[in-house]
Amino acid sequence: MSNKFYKLKVSGIEKSTIDCSIISFDIPLDLYEQFSFKQGQYLTLQTKIDGKEIRRSYSLCSSPLDGEWKVGIKKIEDGKFSTFANEVLKVGDELEVMPPNGNFYAEIDKTNQKNYVAFAAGSGITPIFSIIKTHLLEEPKATFKLFYINPKVVSIILKEELEALKNQFMSRFEVFYFLTREHRSVPLLKGRLSEEKMEMIFKTICDTNQIDEYFSCGPEPMILMIRDFLLKNNVGKEKIHFELFNTTGSNIETKKKVAQTFKGKVADITILEGGKSMNFKIEQGSDNILDAALKNAADLPFACKGGVCCTCRAKLIEGNVEVLVNYGLEEEEIEQGYILTCQSIPTSDKVVVDFDS
Repeated sequence: MSNKFYKLKVSGIEKSTIDCSIISFDIPLDLYEQFSFKQGQYLTLQTKIDGKEIRRSYSLCSSPLDGEWKVGIKKIEDGKFSTFANEVLKVGDELEVMPPNGNFYAEIDKTNQKNYVAFAAGSGITPIFSIIKTHLLEEPKATFKLFYINPKVVSIILKEELEALKNQFMSRFEVFYFLTREHRSVPLLKGRLSEEKMEMIFKTICDTNQIDEYFSCGPEPMILMIRDFLLKNNVGKEKIHFELFNTTGSNIETKKKVAQTFKGKVADITILEGGKSMNFKIEQGSDNILDAALKNAADLPFACKGGVCCTCRAKLIEGNVEVLVNYGLEEEEIEQGYILTCQSIPTSDKVVVDFDS
């Protein structure tokens, strides 16, 4: 993955709902290979808003098979980038874009019949749609069931596209729309997803013994509830794929405890990135490596700063850190020594991290 930003022209803006825009990018032919992607991955976008550099990550809602690069951006309250994208951005404008990244996908298997289940809430549908479309097109025997939660019918993002996909794959794709602020005649589909509803879904609609992979994308409480439910019902961890947004961020109590434990001790930090190295000192337990490096004028890759996107992933070469939260790294990456620098607080006299590994 390249951490370099490229200036890309906005080639299209479509309104999926009143507060969600689908942004298309024009990718020059010489960047096609650099911007090739897997279903479920995301783009990190960057621009200046009110003189300040702002970057955010948004999932690609197009399939790699489409030959298109589209992201869905839902306007959120006090969201600087999302407001800019929905109210200011125009076709022909340029944004700085980092090549696709992310681990929210399962490899395509064209030979076996695989059954998939997906859960999405709101704009969480964007990577899910890319995943569903790609698997249905690439795996002729695959089936998909989607459980999609929204406040109202008018707030359903990519609804026309979902219905078109359902019509195209009538025998292999089912969609169940849950509404939280609008009446549904079926009790199961009225209101938020809950553990009780999960019980009902897997008693009447799905059988966990027949599902090969699970995908879920949405707010943290919903995603963790789904994950815990599946694990409790003996679904293998390797079958559960999730991507979340609106995380609660760092564990505040853990951070306070670490800060108190290591108060007064200094960590000598070395950052290796782009073939160069930089060095600075900070108090142990006081700040995460990424923020401390940025304060010391480092130019490092990052996006969400919530332990989700893995853009700030680096390898811990020497020393010890306290990791506050991790939603992005796989267990084998952790075993190999990789950390998310946005969530890693130094707890030793010397710490060396390598962004080039």
